[in-house]
Amino acid sequence: MAGIAGITGMSNTQWVERALRTISHRGGAGERISRVDDSVIAQAWPVATECFATGAEEASVVLDGEIHNWVELCAGATCALEAIEQAYRQRGPDFVSALDGPFALAVVGEDGLFLARDRVGKSPLYWGRNGHDALCFASEAKGLLDREGGISEFPPGHYYAPKTGLVKFAGIEKRADEVAEELRGRLVASVAKRVSSGDVGAWLSGGIDSASLTALARRQLPELKTFASGFEGAPDLEYARLVADFVGAEHHERVVDLEEMLATLPAVIYYLESFDALLVRSSITNYLVGRLAAEHVPAVLSGEGGDELFGGYAYLKKLDSSELPDELVNITRRLHNTALQRVDRCSASHGLVARTAFLDGDVLDFALQIPPSMKVHGKGAKVEKWILRRAMEGLLPDEVIN
Repeated sequence: MAGIAGITGMSNTQWVERALRTISHRGGAGERISRVDDSVIAQAWPVATECFATGAEEASVVLDGEIHNWVELCAGATCALEAIEQAYRQRGPDFVSALDGPFALAVVGEDGLFLARDRVGKSPLYWGRNGHDALCFASEAKGLLDREGGISEFPPGHYYAPKTGLVKFAGIEKRADEVAEELRGRLVASVAKRVSSGDVGAWLSGGIDSASLTALARRQLPELKTFASGFEGAPDLEYARLVADFVGAEHHERVVDLEEMLATLPAVIYYLESFDALLVRSSITNYLVGRLAAEHVPAVLSGEGGDELFGGYAYLKKLDSSELPDELVNITRRLHNTALQRVDRCSASHGLVARTAFLDGDVLDFALQIPPSMKVHGKGAKVEKWILRRAMEGLLPDEVIN
């Protein structure tokens, strides 16, 4: 436990000394006041160490907490503060993700004042700006009370750097295997609700969404009929056959050509009640596979919602991870006028019921809480719907999972 405080943009040593005295109960064995590059930082510490020479000294780091791995962090460092300083200058702000232990720390670097706090917030930290727009911080809020402006808690698992602003570097989140397991469990329960009557088939395009529901339904039914439609040689048909064979489903497919699709177009527009080009285009084969399924079953599972909940569209890979959650919510909210309109009209036009297991309330609530990095995953060649693929490992062919 220690007390730290500081201010940047103005060399106000008296303010820092006053802030440190206010929280001096956090230390007591001594204190250090440093002025570095027009910034003033101070620390009161409970036990003197080799890093804390007596009296004031020029140093660029203050720390409340413990860094258990400071020896490994920076070879040649003689203490935690020195290791932090060297690691920051060599690696930049992201070095904090390698720190083991509770900490609130400040570093004065070439770019200005850097602040960071451990992922659970065991070490406290508060910050704000004064009337001169100087950034200041202290271990406790009371250390900032004699200045103008608001006071905020510095969020756990974040760092602040002048060039990037506030950045989240760590959080308290479930491991990917735990998320995948819970997602699979919720999908199993969702599918169970929708196949309880027994007389249910599945639209099967061969993609991960429809394939997932097909695999889960087949494990709950003694037999399952699947349905696909497309051009001769289309990859969708090939993968649909692969999935149906893998899970042991009775597969039905309808191979169509351009002439049949054009002949179907007026009926599709009539039932769809839309002239939206993308919606019409995607509805033609859906309408034809609906006709095929209605000849065999009264209801089918449909994979709609998977792309929206788990990041299945190509353009989503180009978004920053901070933008992805809001965009997924927005496209999910629009489903009733997009894919769900298509699914409803293309099934109802044949007296068929389409059941959308991904949009079950329990699945929906959980999916919206999954971190975006588990949906569109990786750097460079990002993998869409990554967590869904993890959830379905072992239940589908590797060619479909990957």
